[in-house]
Amino acid sequence: MTTPSFGPAGSLVLDAEALYRELLRGVRSMHTGTTRLAGIASGGAWLADRLQKDLGLEGPAGVLSSVMHRDDFAQRGLSASAQTSLPFDVNGADVLVLDDVLYTGRTIRAVLNELFDYGRPASVRLAVLVDRGGRELPVQADFAAARVALPPSQSLALARDAQGRFQFQVKEV
Repeated sequence: MTTPSFGPAGSLVLDAEALYRELLRGVRSMHTGTTRLAGIASGGAWLADRLQKDLGLEGPAGVLSSVMHRDDFAQRGLSASAQTSLPFDVNGADVLVLDDVLYTGRTIRAVLNELFDYGRPASVRLAVLVDRGGRELPVQADFAAARVALPPSQSLALARDAQGRFQFQVKEV
């Protein structure tokens, strides 16, 4: 697991590319010949897509949208995020769900509901770049590249540049 560092005035500095390499190592150790990757839109889908290529897996990775199963749908409405696309049979599959940041656990709950709308997997595991704590539901990642503590007043978001390199942005909410 990678340890975060702190920059000027105590600001959190996370090297998203270093965390990605740690995630790649962790996913490689968790992957079996039958594991299927599915990333949560959008940051998790970016990760799944890159991991699919870096692991030399055929075909596209799956994308899971949490939009239709969110418990805050009334407040957030229908977002413009990607739609669910699972290019594999979910029934009996070993599914590795990927996300950029694990926080309250509510997105994971919504995504599990979405996944089960497509079938009954044999197993579902979760790998994330960053676990920031603050859980509201009993959800835990099977692998986290880093664990950090952020106050609820800050958000952590993954960004991707034109070359596909990752960066983290810490913002006040």
